[in-house]
Parts: sequence; structure tokens; C-alpha cells
Amino acid sequence: MAAAAPKRTGAVESYSTWRWTDRLALALCWACGIALCVAAASILLYMGFRGLQYLRPELLFERPTGAVDQTKSGGILDPILGTLMLTVLGTAIAIPLAVCVAIWLVEYGRPAGLARAVESGVEIVAGTPSIVLAIFGLIIFQQPWLGWLSFTAEGGGVFGRSLINASIMMSFIALPLVVGATREGLNAIPGHVREASYALGKTKAATIRRVLLPAVRPSIATGTALGMGRIAGDTAIVIILLGNTLLIEPQEGMPVLGLLTGTGSTLTSYVYENSPAGEGGAYEKAYAAAFVLLLVVLVLNFAVARVVGGSSTSRSNLWNR
Repeated sequence: MAAAAPKRTGAVESYSTWRWTDRLALALCWACGIALCVAAASILLYMGFRGLQYLRPELLFERPTGAVDQTKSGGILDPILGTLMLTVLGTAIAIPLAVCVAIWLVEYGRPAGLARAVESGVEIVAGTPSIVLAIFGLIIFQQPWLGWLSFTAEGGGVFGRSLINASIMMSFIALPLVVGATREGLNAIPGHVREASYALGKTKAATIRRVLLPAVRPSIATGTALGMGRIAGDTAIVIILLGNTLLIEPQEGMPVLGLLTGTGSTLTSYVYENSPAGEGGAYEKAYAAAFVLLLVVLVLNFAVARVVGGSSTSRSNLWNR
């Protein structure tokens, strides 16, 4: 006969048996969680109500004008296009750099001193305020030998402001997020996966290219989506390095190069200029633009949730085969 299972002794722990400090800590945790939910819901509901109240279809398809009084001028087409172009260019610059850094740190990491320096550099970039990045970028791109990257005056003066310059500095905002997500994905891959690839005669480079990179694509996508959200929501770099002009103003010359070296604005700068703190005076349009920007960020957040949910399931199925 099988031995009987031992009986559990002692009373089941209940909330009433906790020390008062533990009960207070639990209550504070509940209060913080509820307060966070209330704050997020308040932002969404308020901005949704005010945005839908003032958002009109023509605002999305009309270009703004250069008038000081924005209450009687056009729509927000150029800020929307500026947001999309800046976000796409910034993430396109950040992704290859961040993935290469993450692969080198996890798979090589030699020499150790350089690896620690790179890790510290990524952390410093992640903690640097965007206004500092903007000022640093302006100092760099105002150099005469970099004049071909930015808007220049007729006399040859280099202003250091352009779409490509703003995108380069925006990539520093997204880079730490992509590096962190990619490193987490690489560290989550079991060692026997690499060993199996080596046993089949694959080199380390081939293992990274054919095994590891496909496995961490969801992690790269997660970091990319988070980085895109940060880029879309930044204002300091836009005001200092993009020129903060309501209209997208390409330079004369080649179409693509002229657009990249031209100036413009984004939804964040448009909201700032037309808010009560700005000079545009069109707070209705500011609410509408903020609502459109919020929709963009929410779509990115939902995409991140879908990617994270799908990646964790696919990885667990892959490693358990």
C-alpha cells in the first residue's frame, strides 16, 4: 500500500494574523496601484473627450499656415508627417547600432574593460535628458564641415537644424531601449541552443545570424516599439534641432536630400506652441493634436503588448521541443 500523505499541521495564514506593518504595506501597494490606474484612466478619458470635441477631419488633411494666430490657420498635416518621418528615421538609425551593441555585449564581451565601458555608456545615454542631447547635437552639427547635413543660410552660415540631425539625436533616445530588450532576449536563450548549433558545425557568426537573431526578433520589436514611443513624444530635440517650423520646409536642390536637410515640426511641438503656454493661441487645435499623438502612442503600446505576449509563447514552445 502506498504511504499516506502527511497531514499538514498548523493553521492557514490569514490576513488577520499579519503584523500591522505588513498590512499597512499591502494597503499602500493597493492604493498606489489603484491611484496609477485612476491617473491613467483620467488622462485617457479627459484627452479623449477634449480631443474628440475639437478634432475635425479637415485638420488631418490641411497644412498649417505661417500665421501667428493659429486659430484661423489650416490643420495639422505637416506636424503629423514630421512626427512619422522623425520616428521612422530615428528608429532606423538606432536599430542596427543597438542590435550590434547588444550582440557584442552578450556573445563576446571582450575585452572586459571595454564591455563595462560600453555598458556604462548605454546607461549614461539612457539617463541623459533630451534637452542635453539636443544642445550637444546643435554644437556638433553647427560645425562648418557638417554643413551639408543641415539648413544653411545664403551666406554659408550653418544653423545645425534639419530633419536628419534631429533623427540622429533622436536615435540616442531609442538606442538604450533596443539594447536592453535585445540583451534580455539573448540572455533568455538557453545555452544548449548555441551548443547544438556549434555541434552541427556552425561558426559563432553563423549561429548569431541564423539562430540567435531570428529568436530575438520579438525582443527587438519590443524595444523598437518602446523607442518609437519615446521619439514620438519628445519635444526638446524637435524645438532645437528640427527648427520648430509649422510647415515642412525642404531646402532647394535634390528632392530627398532637400527634405532631409530641411526643417519642420511634430505633433509635440505643435501642441506646445498652441497650448496656453505657447504663442499660437489655438488651444482647441492643441487638444486635437494631443489626442492624435495619444492615439499613436496607444497603438505602439498595444503593439508592444501583442509582441511580448506572442514572443513569450513562441520562445517557450521553441525551447521545450
